[in-house]
Formats: sequence, structure tokens, C-alpha cells
Amino acid sequence: MTTAAASSPRTYQVRTYGCQMNVHDSERISGLLEGAGYVRATEADDNPDVVVFNTCAVRENADNRLYGNLGHLRPVKARHPQMQIAVGGCLAQKDRGEIVRKAPWVDVVFGTHNIGSLPVLLERARHNAAAEVEILESLDVFPSTLPTRRESTYAGWVSISVGCNNTCTFCIVPSLRGKEKDRRPGDILSEVRALVDEGVLEVTLLGQNVNSYGVEFGDRLAFGKLLRACGDVEGLERVRFTSPHPKDFTDDVIAAMAETPNVCHSLHMPLQSGSDDVLRAMRRSYRAERYLGIISKVRAAMPDAAITTDIIVGFPGETEADFERTLDVVREARFSSAFTFQYSKRPGTPAATMDGQLPKQVVQERYERLIACVEEITWAENKKLVGETVEVLVAVGEGRKDERTGRMSGRARDGRLVHFATGQPGDAGLIRPGDVVHTTVTYAAPHHLNADGELLSHRRTRAGDAAEAGRAPRTPGVLLGLPTIGAPAAAPAPTTGCAAH
Repeated sequence: MTTAAASSPRTYQVRTYGCQMNVHDSERISGLLEGAGYVRATEADDNPDVVVFNTCAVRENADNRLYGNLGHLRPVKARHPQMQIAVGGCLAQKDRGEIVRKAPWVDVVFGTHNIGSLPVLLERARHNAAAEVEILESLDVFPSTLPTRRESTYAGWVSISVGCNNTCTFCIVPSLRGKEKDRRPGDILSEVRALVDEGVLEVTLLGQNVNSYGVEFGDRLAFGKLLRACGDVEGLERVRFTSPHPKDFTDDVIAAMAETPNVCHSLHMPLQSGSDDVLRAMRRSYRAERYLGIISKVRAAMPDAAITTDIIVGFPGETEADFERTLDVVREARFSSAFTFQYSKRPGTPAATMDGQLPKQVVQERYERLIACVEEITWAENKKLVGETVEVLVAVGEGRKDERTGRMSGRARDGRLVHFATGQPGDAGLIRPGDVVHTTVTYAAPHHLNADGELLSHRRTRAGDAAEAGRAPRTPGVLLGLPTIGAPAAAPAPTTGCAAH
């Protein structure tokens, strides 16, 4: 190795699959690596020194996707033997040493409970020229204490809890993320304030079940109190949360949403099925009537609320009548969007061994009918907003056709995606991600709104200033005495993120 090569910083790339928790964990992985002296690889760099896969185990194709991607890297690593490959996340927690057996060119396997060990494991694997597999059964440190490289200048994830105490028969997450662990409210609010100090305008409170927050310290009203406390953070313009569980949803949370000005009137609440029999088999401890009752209360308190959901089609034993009941609930609930899934058998879950596994063609046919039903409703709900004024927080990467159409994109306060015209040619250069615009909806589609008239207002923000300057918010955390690899005095400017989900 030449002296120049030896003195240059090692580069890294993180590839993320799965939920928002994984996306936020990847921000921590990036923060850890940069704290240890690594530099994010540019998009043009085909051969980063470290590639980290942050995996998901929820869907059936997760395994195939990981091993397919690992297979693509095998010849790359053969040509560049100094490259290291690390696999973390839920699939790593589940498969453990099996990953190295199937893909012996992997250098490090780490689990959901020991993200903070990654820099040490990489160094150990490099020193010993052997794979390092370290999977802990419980958290060694709450992940929010780790340094974090935020991907957005205007919106940030804040974990309020990790793990889950539910026992849904289709879900493998509790066995991989562990029992619920709650952060203290003061720690959460300190992180929120730190993000706002960096210019962030919107935070999303994260948990496997956010509205059970407080169970660990015995306060069942803690989540509503936390929402209200976020309302006192000066400069914080939007507060969201995901995902609540209907069984824990209480009236005080609805009141906190309605009465706290910066809490957005958007709610993502998984339904999974509209059939009480299927909900019972899923071990979901609510029924359709209870679910629709919550929706009614939310809409009574916040008529403008946009409600989104998750729905699983083809759960073992689901009959045509069960599926029709799901369609009935969808029609009554009037969701603004829905994440729809075909049931995926996951080894290690009770549902995987249940009788009544449905043929693929039956599941596919029901899935297509569900999609058609959902889109009919979401389109009708979106059409109601034509002519309405919306406040849009300008985003980056939301509109794939923006460059061709001359629009920019962002999210309204209710979470809907809005593509908006910027006005005169060249005006788009004046509007930055993180700025706030007001505009009028001119067209509705099932999954987005268009606003093609003149902007009513444009407010430049500190988040927009940070985006223009190429600064990403960073929360320092605690490095836990982890070794560095010799960070250079002046690292190259960070490029756009490579994480995707």
C-alpha cells in the first residue's frame, strides 16, 4: 500500500432496508463510522472500503434480497480484498452465524442490540483477518446515546422507545428487537431541542408501539404528556409519530393531538385486518368496532385529520367473508393512504405453522381487489382538497418527475405528498429543501396532490440555509471509548445519502 493510500480516510456506504427504525439506525451507523474516522463514499465510488447492510426480516424476500446483494459484492471484494462487508439489523439478529456460513466473504455480523460495537468489530476483523459475529440478546446501551449523522436538514427521527411487548402471530420483530425499553422524557426532549437548534423543523417520534410509551416507568398517560411537551419546544413546527397500536390508543392522546398546535393532524394506525376472526388469530387485541371508534373520535376532534394504515391480505385461515369485512372497514375508515401487504410466512412466528395457509393466486387476487378499493377511496379523499390552500415543507427526493415537470415536492401538514409549481423559470433555485411554501391544490391523484398555480407564499428557513450550505444535523451521543482509525484533519464534504428503503 502506498503512503498516500495509507494516509487517506477509509470510506463507507450504508444500504438500508425496512422500516423507519432501520432508517434511523442507519443514521447512527453513519454517525459511529464518521466518529471513528471513516468518510462517506461518494455516489461515484463503486469500491467503498466498508459496505454495511442494515437489514429487515419482516418480509419473506428479505433473505433473498440480502444474499443476492452479497453475491453481487463477492467479485468486487475479490478484486479489492481490503474491502469489508458488515451485515446488521433484524435479519442479522435472526440468522447470526448463518450469514457467514452462506457468505464467507462477510467480515462482520452485528445485531439490533449492539450497533455501537460496529467500529470495534470492523477493526477486530481487519486485524485478525477473520469474520466477527457479535449478537447480543438485549441492549447494551440505548441507541439514541450513539452519535448520529442525520440525513435531513429539516426533519429528524427521535426514538422514544425500542422493542415491543406485543405478541402478534405474524410478526418476528419482538424476538429480534426485544421487550420495550422506554427513554426518559427529559432525554427525548433534550434530543428534540438539539435538533431544533440545528435548524430541524419537524420531528417524528419513533417506537415499535409509540403510544404504549411509559409502560416501563408506570405512566400510561406518558405519551400524551410527551406530545404536549413537544408543543413547548420553540422553533419546532411539526411533530409526527409512528406507529401506535389501537389497543393502547387513549382519548388523552387524541386531545393532545388536537390541542397542541405543532402536532400534525396525521395518524398512521395499523389495521392489519377488518375481520374480528382474523384479528383474533393475529393476536391483535382489538376488534374492528374498537378500531373504527378510534377513527371516529379522531375525526370528531380533528375533522382535517389524514389517517393512514397497514393492511395484511391472505393471513392463514382468511376466508372470502373475512376479506370482504376488511374491504368494508376500509370503505368506512376512508384512509388517505394504506400500506398493503400480502401475508409473508416468517419462520419463527406462530402464523408460519398455522393451518389454512392460502394459495398464492388467492392472495394475489384479493390483494389486487384491496389495492383497487384503497385507490378509489384515496383518490376521492384527495379530490376534496382541490382548491384548498396547503402548507408544504419542501423536501428532497420526493418527486421523481420534478426535474422534467419543473415542479418541486414536499409534504403537507397532514402528510400528503404535494408536487408544486415554483412560479417563474429559475425560481426553483430560490426555494430550498427545508423551506416552507403555501400553495393551492389544483389536481388530485390517488397518491399525491398537484399545485400548479402561483405560490401564495415562500418562507426561507434555517433548515433551508443548512441544506443550501450542505450541512447535515449531527447529534454527538457518546462514543463509548470506541477506537478511531485516524480521521483526517479536513474530511471531504458529505454527499447525498446512499441509504434507501
